[in-house]
Parts: sequence; structure tokens; C-alpha cells
Amino acid sequence: MSNLPPCPKCNSEYTYEDGAMLVCPECAHEWSADAAAEASSDAKVIKDSVGNVLQDGDTITVIKDLKVKGSSLVVKVGTKVKNIRLVDGDHDIDCKIDGIGAMKLKSEFVKKV
Repeated sequence: MSNLPPCPKCNSEYTYEDGAMLVCPECAHEWSADAAAEASSDAKVIKDSVGNVLQDGDTITVIKDLKVKGSSLVVKVGTKVKNIRLVDGDHDIDCKIDGIGAMKLKSEFVKKV
């Protein structure tokens, strides 16, 4: 068995090498073997506004007044949020804020405590 990565386009396990390129026989997608090695070693790292790496369960502080979409509530500067959960998507953080409820926040508007 070869230890070549699956196709990034269709996840086919039948990839093969063609010179410096990797090729998928099912969808005909071609990509660089070097790029595949870099992509597999890169895990998505989510950082706060000052560059600290965030992890599940961290406590953060909001650094900017944030309007809550669809209501008249505002998350004030300095609001402390405990036990965050990191997610993929346009908003990086799922959390529960006292007095407001479940929220999704962007990491650029928070600072790790």
C-alpha cells in the first residue's frame, strides 16, 4: 500500500504520482506533492486579536462593543466569556454569554485572559 494522501477534491484513495504531481484517476484533479505535504502538516490555528493561540475551554474577554444581530442587545467591552469552543466557518468561536445566551464570535474581537 502507498501512503499517498487522498484527493483533496473528491477524497478518492486511488491517487498516484506522476513526476512531481499527484493525480486522481476518478476526477482528474492534479496537485503538487509538496503542497499536499504542507497542507497535511498545517492544522488550523485560531488566534485572538493580539496573537495568542486559542483552544477549547479558554476564557476570553471581548475587546469591542458588539451588536447582537436581530435584537437590541449589545455585548459590552470587557465582557468575560468562559469555556469557549472553537469551530470552523466565518465565526471561529461558539460560546454562551451570561444575560444574552448562545453566541458565535470572531476571534479578531476577543482577547485571551
